[in-house]
Amino acid sequence: MRGGQKVLFLCTGNSCRSQMGEGWLRHLAGDRFEVFSAGLNPTKVNPLAIRVMGEAGVDISKHSSKSIDNFIGENFAYVITVCDNAKGSCPHFMGERTRIHWDIDDPADAEGSEDEKLIFFRKTRDILKEQIEGFIAAARD
Repeated sequence: MRGGQKVLFLCTGNSCRSQMGEGWLRHLAGDRFEVFSAGLNPTKVNPLAIRVMGEAGVDISKHSSKSIDNFIGENFAYVITVCDNAKGSCPHFMGERTRIHWDIDDPADAEGSEDEKLIFFRKTRDILKEQIEGFIAAARD
């Protein structure tokens, strides 16, 4: 195993929230966790997600969107859903000890100019950072 306990972030498209969550947890916790993300209907990593994470010093530019199907049969200590759609459709994984749900609005749904969209992406990034800091503090080795 590359790191510690396995964590999966799951959302609908694996383009924004779950990608940001994966990036934050790797950045903030180092090798304490082995971190993955997936989507129910994967698309591509949103360029604005890459941009706002880069502003915070977290590089997710090499991430790619993955299907939850890639992880069926895997053992995860934690599965974190970041939208209600994922929560309702997420299968149970072998060895899953804890399922966590954070209902976070999808920044990909933001409308307006790029600057207006960036405001929403930054808010989502900051919410995820706060949630993940709390997760790290509460997680048991």
